[in-house]
Amino acid sequence: MKTFPNIRQLYTPIQPTVRQSAGHVSYQEFLPDPGLQSFIYCYWSLKTNQTLAEPFNYRVVADGCIDIFFELTNPVENFVMGFCKKYTEFPLENSFHYVGIRFLPSMFPQIFKVDASSLSNRFEELSNVIPATADFIASSFNERLSASEIVTRFDQYFSRLIAQVTFYDDNRFYNAVGLILQNAGVLNIENDIDTGLSSRQLRRLFEFYIGDTPKTFSKVVRFQNIFRAKPSQQSLRENKLFYDSGYYDQAHFIKEFKNFYGVTPSRAFGR
Repeated sequence: MKTFPNIRQLYTPIQPTVRQSAGHVSYQEFLPDPGLQSFIYCYWSLKTNQTLAEPFNYRVVADGCIDIFFELTNPVENFVMGFCKKYTEFPLENSFHYVGIRFLPSMFPQIFKVDASSLSNRFEELSNVIPATADFIASSFNERLSASEIVTRFDQYFSRLIAQVTFYDDNRFYNAVGLILQNAGVLNIENDIDTGLSSRQLRRLFEFYIGDTPKTFSKVVRFQNIFRAKPSQQSLRENKLFYDSGYYDQAHFIKEFKNFYGVTPSRAFGR
């Protein structure tokens, strides 16, 4: 446990605010118990405040995390979404209430002893991956629960579960993760990560615990750092932003941002 980098202090994975619904859809995040905050970034809720006139399309941007999620009105159907190296769009109905758990990078595979690369760039029924947790969700949640009751049930379950987990204790891996986060993803993987692991070992560990290569994880971290900064239209037009963030030029920046977000930077920050 003492070898973990403080990922929460080094990294803030964020998702876009919901703004195309005229206020009829809300997205909220809830902090887990302090004892869980080194492992779980947040619990979240995405729900309609009233029935929409048409189906809703929800975009999830690349954030380096793994999420469990389910519809509160039908918790028997629950899913896990792995590390994604591009944005994902979910076509939803015109009325919904989704609830989820967002695990900080590397924590889901450690807690559940699951190879993260087996889940990358897709979502899977949770019962096929961790049946015990799928059963807990199916039997413990329903649409009558308040937000605080949902948080309490998650806290109690994950506190008991994590107390029994033996975590991977190779300090070299955590140091590599920490270096990428401390540098906001702007570093040379081959030259700047010297933690005593060969390139092959590092790649293998990242694929198992993160879900992709150190290089891809660094790109996602870099994107998230820019996304969190919410640059102005003026700064987007200036080359300094691209160069400071390790991009060759504006075209490279726009292409990579669109891959992770789904729209260009000017559209993402233009309103």
